[in-house]
Amino acid sequence: MPRTFLTAEWRKLIMAQYAVNPAILAPWLPRGLEIDLFRGQCFVSLVGFLFDRVRVRGVAIPFHTRFEEVNLRFYVTRTEADGARKRGVVFVREFVPRAAITLIARSMYEEPYRTLPMRHHITSTPASAEPDSLAVEYAWRHRGHWHRLAVEAAPIAQPIAAGSEEEFLTEHYWGYTKRTRGNTSEYGVEHPRWSIYPIRSHTVEADFTALYGPAFAPLSGVKPASVLLAEGSAVSVLKGTRLPG
Repeated sequence: MPRTFLTAEWRKLIMAQYAVNPAILAPWLPRGLEIDLFRGQCFVSLVGFLFDRVRVRGVAIPFHTRFEEVNLRFYVTRTEADGARKRGVVFVREFVPRAAITLIARSMYEEPYRTLPMRHHITSTPASAEPDSLAVEYAWRHRGHWHRLAVEAAPIAQPIAAGSEEEFLTEHYWGYTKRTRGNTSEYGVEHPRWSIYPIRSHTVEADFTALYGPAFAPLSGVKPASVLLAEGSAVSVLKGTRLPG
């Protein structure tokens, strides 16, 4: 049984999707994986969320139990020798405001973390109020400029429909990392099925070229193909392993 490396809660996840040519992701695609498509489309997601109640191997690190994360991810699959198919994600880059998190992630797992100033705002009014709403915003400063990902939504979460794009985006339970020596690391992520809030409006203010490189320049200023807000849940991140080959 794999050991749990980290437990936490991931809350109020904003996910903004962009359709891209799969070829641009080749430099980040780890060995042994394939791009996972949804109805023939390849998506990258700009994701902001709140990391809360963080425990590393059961221990709470002072001043590192609650913080924001923003990442750019894409979706992959891996086929086991017995034909079993695993669906996972690969991160292009991950931003957090805590240097210790970046140090652990980069030194132990070679995850592409960077430390930046960050902030968030979550405000809500009850469904009985007029108007009822939920507003969530994540912001991060890179090279002196603040970038922003925000939504306004109805305050009552709804189940995710089977076979939907929302199910595709949230039901990937493996993380994969391309290591410097060319091999691939794999780790499991366990959490229950999430619920989502109906989106009323969204804002994406991000310079994709500055944040993620020229390959993603066409996404700057482009309206996302879709945006969702998931409530999230408690999660367990399992200890990683290096895959053979």
